[in-house]
Amino acid sequence: MSSLFSRVKSVEQSIADTDEPDSKLRKDLTAWDLTVFGVAVVVGAGIFTLPARTAGNVAGPSVSLAFVIAAVACGLAALCYAEFASTVPVAGSAYTFTFATFGEFLAWIIGWDLMLELALAASVVSKGWSAYLGDFLDITTTVDIGFDFDWGAVLLIAVLTVLLALGTKISSRVSLVITSIKVGVVLLMIIVGAFYIKTSNYSPYIPDSVPSDTGSGIHQTLFSALTGGGDTDFGWYGLLAAASLVFFAFIGFDVVATTAEETKDPQRALPRGILGSLAIVTVLYVLVTLVLTGMVPYTDLAGDSTLTTAFEIRGVTWVGWIINLGAIAGLTTVVMVMLLGQTRVAFAMSRDGLLPRSLAHTGKRGTPARLTVIVGVTSAVLAAIFPMGTLEEMVNIGTLFAFVLVSIGVVVLRRTRPELSRGFKVPLMPVIPILSVLACLWLMLNLSIETWLRFLVWMAIGLVIYFAFGRRNSVFARRERGELASVSGPGEAPEVDLGKGPG
Repeated sequence: MSSLFSRVKSVEQSIADTDEPDSKLRKDLTAWDLTVFGVAVVVGAGIFTLPARTAGNVAGPSVSLAFVIAAVACGLAALCYAEFASTVPVAGSAYTFTFATFGEFLAWIIGWDLMLELALAASVVSKGWSAYLGDFLDITTTVDIGFDFDWGAVLLIAVLTVLLALGTKISSRVSLVITSIKVGVVLLMIIVGAFYIKTSNYSPYIPDSVPSDTGSGIHQTLFSALTGGGDTDFGWYGLLAAASLVFFAFIGFDVVATTAEETKDPQRALPRGILGSLAIVTVLYVLVTLVLTGMVPYTDLAGDSTLTTAFEIRGVTWVGWIINLGAIAGLTTVVMVMLLGQTRVAFAMSRDGLLPRSLAHTGKRGTPARLTVIVGVTSAVLAAIFPMGTLEEMVNIGTLFAFVLVSIGVVVLRRTRPELSRGFKVPLMPVIPILSVLACLWLMLNLSIETWLRFLVWMAIGLVIYFAFGRRNSVFARRERGELASVSGPGEAPEVDLGKGPG
């Protein structure tokens, strides 16, 4: 069992692997491309699917505070991601970072976790896109075939899968155009909505807790169960639960890190893309939630409400129409970047042999087209079958777990490899990473017991796959057996060992 934690992949080896001809990604992205990707994926998932529903069903007007709490946790983790990404500019994000600090076993755990996060996130947002498309065209985007088959979500994922297979640079250009439209719509909504704010709607800012079937048994948050809080709808427990739910809105800056290997100047561009996109969207989120809950009483947002609900109630229907159009455009880029991130994580794992190495093949366009198609099909199936709420919480717990390991890992790598070139350094080391770990664990505690159980089941499945396939077939294992060359230390040349002994 000691080998589980001794297979640590050096930073040098990680970088050397990026030069393999058959699995080499094309370096096309700039700092501007990364910022666009970050804003594209973060603005949309939160603004167009979460604030109204969370305010009406869980937190009331305090949803704006919930976004601030989630933003603080994300900001702490983002600093750790920025240092890691500028130090180890290799595809895979938290998976690659974990391999360089904790070894193959924990790298597999986090990679398996990231696959859950990104595939489900793409599925969640595609369902939101489908709902907005139905409202915009006044059509039904689901078909009853024994269950509600969401054909709208499947159609979106299919189109974006083809686009991503054609090339990352093409995807970034499409993303820039659509993101510009989306941000313009958000700013319009904030400006127009501000004229309809009634300050009385902010009172009570934290509504009293109310009985709910989501606040008992396995449906209550783990923190609520441990402290005997009971209900999780509204009140302080509702606020804490809401912070964990709206955390989903900030998922995206970690996806920027998955494109490290395709970036021209990763040490400078990655920190700017990660931190810049997070700062922009945090301001937009807080303004949107303040306008939304100021326009109408939070009770009017109960049920499956959206941003258009508040404007329709106030009779400003033309803004609702524009919001629907912006949501359709905006959520398109969210799904696209999530699919991109999921593909790059699976690509890194395949190149390391933890998944079949044939999946890491890149074609003449410099993209893993085969793997892109597999990821697209999987996400489409999930979107077609599962309800949105279930998927959202699963995404959150997976992301938070990844943030915890990255925050710990940046401290470990700073101590074990202080000589490495770092384009960005986390300030106040190790205070910031420790605060990041505590904040993420706190948010995890405020997810439901049901979500924790599903997460543990997913992790158990991952362990079975690792011991049945990954541990024996990984590139690291083959190097240990002397079948492949390796880079064994800082600045050393590749060493070839075919297991034949000297001479």
